Amino acid sequence: MKRAREVTDDEAARSADVVTATEDASSLGYQCPYLDTVNRSRLDLDFEPRCSVTLSPLHVYACLVCGAFFQGRGPGSVAYTHSLEAQHYVFMNARDGRVFCLPDGYEVHDRSLDDIRHVLHPRYTHEQVAQLDAPGHAPGWCRGLDGGEYLPGLVGLNNLKATDYAAVIVHALNRVAPLRNALLLRPHPGPGESDAFPVVARLAELMRRMWNNKAFKGHVSPHEALRCVQHASGGKFKLDSQGDPAEFLAWLLDALRKDGQHMRTVTEECFQGAVRVTAVPPNNDAVQQPADKASTSSVMPFTLLSLELPPPSLFPDALEKNIIPQVPLQQLLSKFDGVTRMPVLRPAPGFRTYTLEKLPRFLVLHFKRFSRNAFFVEKNPTIVTFPLKHLHLHECLPLPPGVGQATYNLVASICHEGKPGEGTYKAHLLHVADGQWYESHDLMVHDVLPQQVALSEALLQVYERVGDEMAGIDSTYT
Repeated sequence: MKRAREVTDDEAARSADVVTATEDASSLGYQCPYLDTVNRSRLDLDFEPRCSVTLSPLHVYACLVCGAFFQGRGPGSVAYTHSLEAQHYVFMNARDGRVFCLPDGYEVHDRSLDDIRHVLHPRYTHEQVAQLDAPGHAPGWCRGLDGGEYLPGLVGLNNLKATDYAAVIVHALNRVAPLRNALLLRPHPGPGESDAFPVVARLAELMRRMWNNKAFKGHVSPHEALRCVQHASGGKFKLDSQGDPAEFLAWLLDALRKDGQHMRTVTEECFQGAVRVTAVPPNNDAVQQPADKASTSSVMPFTLLSLELPPPSLFPDALEKNIIPQVPLQQLLSKFDGVTRMPVLRPAPGFRTYTLEKLPRFLVLHFKRFSRNAFFVEKNPTIVTFPLKHLHLHECLPLPPGVGQATYNLVASICHEGKPGEGTYKAHLLHVADGQWYESHDLMVHDVLPQQVALSEALLQVYERVGDEMAGIDSTYT
């Protein structure tokens, strides 16, 4: 099959078949007779626009009648041929949202098509972003073209095959207001320009689609963002195999820090804390180090804190069933009290103590629920009991000077259900505007009771410090 020639918009404009009289083109554009053929239910604009025939991303137009993408709009182009063969006449430029009627070639000016442009490239003002979590002003439940209802910011994400591990992280970052706001307001590259940080650009575009209150459907496909992640990570995070949410979060936060000065500042002020690590030799029973060992203590930054779960019991109870132990979160946090010694094997056998030196605004806790032995991966089913509100760190940890009584509220909790490598990840998310908890599992999003959140096998949690909800970080671009 002969490959279609790429035809630019300038070539199309010079074509003899294009209406050349400005006054005629304008009059036709404002009274296009084919607007009633536009079929919004056939449009799927979540994917990168590529011509369905040539597979080229250049000069791509979406047929607003059948939803397919075609290249060019001048005579001889793929879109031009499609308009003649299928008798579909309304096409939208996938980059700038301009609409043309083919094969006549005139531009269509009609505000009834603005909703399609907003789905193609959602845009938000600073005022709209500032009200996303405000009670009474936040976007409420919306209705898609199929009649289904969805809540902006809590829409379902397609599981492409084994991408639930990444979807729950995107949902969790959506609960981090300063970072979310910075991504929603992130500038777009101009025509013909490419973004220097494609992973961040794709993540920003995905979040803009998730918060769109004018969407045609109540779910979004993360295909383009995750495909970009797979390429940028060198295949570490794939679409067809399960990954570790904690590793993916750490990698993604590192990618965000590389995206210019402003995004780096927002990411670090949201997540970065500091912990003092003190080495204790194995033959030293005292925790305090001698003066000549001061060099063994160092302060290290962190974006998430890893907590070890106690090993589950191997003995059955009176009913001949395995006991599922429970452990309070405060007990696990004692790892960072500066007294508890944690064994280490590298670079040399010994012990270390950990003391928090700086607390982040958003505290991310990772429960090490999976461990690998010589034969297979084991899962620890221990239930961690934790408060959804008012986690008082000062009650279980010595805090850095000047911090005071640091209190945190839970905003996102990621849990795992099933066997290692075979189970699925779910996210429990707080909708700040109404105070309701929701569970997100692939395309399914529904409300849950707080008690259900507390009983889940939590793997990763995000806490927000009380008092920082309405203040702190400027998330706008200048």
